[in-house]
Amino acid sequence: MARAKADSTSAGNPGGSQAKAQILEAAMEMAEERGWKGVRLVDVADRLGMPPDEIVLHYRDLNSVADAWFLRALQAMLTAKPVGFAAQPAAHRLEACLLAWFDALAVHHRVTVEMLRGKLHASHPHHWVPMVFDLSRTIHWLREAAMLPATYGTRRANMEEVGLTWLFLATLAVWCNDPTDGQERTRRFLRRRLSQADRWMTRIWGRGTPPGEADNNGAERRAGAH
Repeated sequence: MARAKADSTSAGNPGGSQAKAQILEAAMEMAEERGWKGVRLVDVADRLGMPPDEIVLHYRDLNSVADAWFLRALQAMLTAKPVGFAAQPAAHRLEACLLAWFDALAVHHRVTVEMLRGKLHASHPHHWVPMVFDLSRTIHWLREAAMLPATYGTRRANMEEVGLTWLFLATLAVWCNDPTDGQERTRRFLRRRLSQADRWMTRIWGRGTPPGEADNNGAERRAGAH
């Protein structure tokens, strides 16, 4: 019941959305001071001059605060794209979308890494299954944001999802340990891996065939044969 009330408060009330954002910002500031494990929502409430029972209308627990932080990265990845974006090579579109995700989190890099480690902690198995679904959702939206046109359910789309999942996780591992300015090491890694992936996809599907057509045309030929 508390979760339903929290959702309605934030979604239907601009003031609720503002309070939710303020709580998130205060929690992140506190995490910078004392580490993510040191954040207590009652302390966040005290810092904001807000009763704890109002906090729970927006966040059930600290893990839901972390989820809201990662949602910001997803929203950054999905922001409106510049004119001509769709005409760029797929590797360039994917790079732009993935870097938008990582750049959105960079302002609190250390705290973000601590969040991830907390979610993966052996004593928190209840976080693992939601993380799998969150990862799947992120890859789904990555394909949408990068405007990959292969139809869902086709062999090419399935291959893209598997490949992008591994690419995302590998890049995340580099990003978590990247001390360079502007995340330069992560950018170089991502660019190399996307270039390799592009070469592999070209070998499989050939150059000059619009993405997604290979599967669609193949399905049409098989249907015509029957």
